[in-house]
Amino acid sequence: MLRFLSFSSRRLASISSTFPLTLRRFLSQSTHEEDIYDPPFSPVPKSPKPKKYKKNKTSKEALSTKEEPKFPLKSDLPFDFKYSYSEIDDSVKPISFRESPKFSPFGPGRLDRKWTGTYAPVQEEVDRQRWEEERSRVLGDPLSEEEVAELVERYRHSDCARQINLGKEGVTHNMLDDIHNHWKRAEAVRIKCLGVPTLDMENVCFHLEDKSGGKIIYRHINILLLYRGRNYVPKNRPVIPLMLWKPYAPIYPRLVKKVIEGLTYEEMKDMRNRGLNSPPLMKLTRNGVYVYVVEKVREAFNTEEVVRLDCTHVGASDCKKIGVKLRDLVPCVPILFKDEQIILWRGNVN
Repeated sequence: MLRFLSFSSRRLASISSTFPLTLRRFLSQSTHEEDIYDPPFSPVPKSPKPKKYKKNKTSKEALSTKEEPKFPLKSDLPFDFKYSYSEIDDSVKPISFRESPKFSPFGPGRLDRKWTGTYAPVQEEVDRQRWEEERSRVLGDPLSEEEVAELVERYRHSDCARQINLGKEGVTHNMLDDIHNHWKRAEAVRIKCLGVPTLDMENVCFHLEDKSGGKIIYRHINILLLYRGRNYVPKNRPVIPLMLWKPYAPIYPRLVKKVIEGLTYEEMKDMRNRGLNSPPLMKLTRNGVYVYVVEKVREAFNTEEVVRLDCTHVGASDCKKIGVKLRDLVPCVPILFKDEQIILWRGNVN
């Protein structure tokens, strides 16, 4: 029997080799179709997709969905919303904008105030006296010397976890929200000031107290401690809508004129050359502490007519901001900004 099977298989192979290709395919298919228990290509079963189960919302998620703010937000803060409160001068009006004023940095339809290109003004008149009374109520009785010393010892050190860095943009709008977030768990917040705003620390302190409602209890060079008050309640914090992006700075009038009033073109050119060739009064570093710059420039103008400040690596934009602040604080007249060098003229002395 085995001999017959082997002979038949060899005979079939020899016959199939002589047949054409189509006939060989037919024979192979017929032989496989007869054996139903061993199909030539068995289909691979597809793995079933895992079923997606809907998760039930927890109580925290349900509360978060219920507590989502409704837009547009309405804030009772009695001041105009700006990107920077300490570095924007309201007396200087922009001549044009780099972006359309209709694009509000608070997002479309998120705030009930209209964006003008530089700030979002208060829509309704706010009772400033009522605001001051509420602020004094939150601050409560003045702190004693022992209480101030305890808070200073707790928060003045550099390793303090409750710290906010104040950079070249000064007191920004979103910084107010950061201050109130720190005040949830701490009585005071440490603020480290660097860059251009340190030229006028009085201005920084005023806007921090005025916009946040707190009180500065400690000041050492560029380090501040902002106290929240005795009766501060985190749940009653003011509504502070956040800016979603930094708005483009508008275009302001030319800072340095070609010819200053009272001088000729040749006199201006001579003073600029003298300033560039004179030794620098100071060398300012990037994001440095400029607390004593105003005093040194005032002292230098007692003996010099033109002063040069070396601002290498400070940046062209920061150089112009420094020149504008020195113009108002010293006062003096900036006559040249070139290669990160600031040339200041003391003006006509009568």
